[in-house]
Amino acid sequence: MDPTSFDEQVLKPFDYAPLTRVIYGAGTLSRLGEICRELGGERILLVTDPGLHAAGHVDRAREFLSESGLEVVVFEDVEPNPTTDDVERGLKVAREANIDLIVGLGGGSSMDCAKGINFLLTNGGRMQDYWGVGKATEPMLPMVAVPTTAGTGSEAQSFALIADAETHMKMACGDKKAACKVAILDPELTISMPRQVSVVTAIDAISHAVETYVTTKRNVVSETFSLRSFKLLAEAFPQVLADPNDLDARGRMLLGAHLAGAAIENSMLGATHALVNPLTAHFGTTHGTAIGIMLPHVVRYNSTVADYTALAKALGLEPTNSMEAGELLADHLTGMFRLAETPLSLSAIPFDENLIPQLANEAAAQWTGTFNPRPVTAESLQEIYQCALQD
Repeated sequence: MDPTSFDEQVLKPFDYAPLTRVIYGAGTLSRLGEICRELGGERILLVTDPGLHAAGHVDRAREFLSESGLEVVVFEDVEPNPTTDDVERGLKVAREANIDLIVGLGGGSSMDCAKGINFLLTNGGRMQDYWGVGKATEPMLPMVAVPTTAGTGSEAQSFALIADAETHMKMACGDKKAACKVAILDPELTISMPRQVSVVTAIDAISHAVETYVTTKRNVVSETFSLRSFKLLAEAFPQVLADPNDLDARGRMLLGAHLAGAAIENSMLGATHALVNPLTAHFGTTHGTAIGIMLPHVVRYNSTVADYTALAKALGLEPTNSMEAGELLADHLTGMFRLAETPLSLSAIPFDENLIPQLANEAAAQWTGTFNPRPVTAESLQEIYQCALQD
């Protein structure tokens, strides 16, 4: 694929249908009850996690809901990288409370679990039945998302990412009916994140901006989201590392993560996420940690066909051609992740080099890899794993 044909893909026809109302600003959590009331909610399932309860966010959310005269039941038994077991436990709580609206408060895990509960509560069956796109046949309950991390952008997507509790492989379950009706982006909620959570979620968001910018499915709308997201994230990330209480920087991170999530909804992801999912499944590697290791290598792999020039220029770099743009971008990403003190190679995390062929085969079966700008096979993915053994 030559650069000309790659650029021409941007102008292909597309179908953009925004599904989620977005409310942004410090203190906007206070509008939660008002929004749920507008959507017709009376009995609310609040899906969250114990860490947010300890931070006081759950009590504040419940207070705003109760002040609007809404009944609230809390489900906070959500693990990182939620599984089908998490969804089933939440489903039991939702059924017993006869809820009519769902609020996902937290990171991607809480929001994905909330979407999973919505699938099963309204359409029945198991999460495995919805693996893929458009498998739900019945309407779903309205959902409000309140992200407390600047990472997944799940609030902007109609997909729930749920791991099979037995195989540990992640299933992307997508349906437009699962999209959140409203997303409340309140940067005040992100200040309580521990440093390591800030780091791994930020790396995930940055990868979304980088990958969506060059996928084969991208379009003018998604590229706009990707580029604006990357500018916000790349500028604000070092500032958040230097001063975690910088509310302005936190706000730019949160908005950047949301825009990257909106880009995913329109363009999907690429080989980085295909390579990362087996690492999480086999070694329990935190998603963002694995992303930080693999992303620069995928950028270099893609740079023979993909043009990262605009992203490089957003960093103040001046590449002379698209190949150089990929190299400069990859180097800058590595430097940014080094500043964050996150692992930069597979040798720096628990990893079994002997499993690389198996990991590559599993990565080749991941859906996201099919949208990578440069085609990938088990063999090429194995080479990328090999490159990532050392930084």
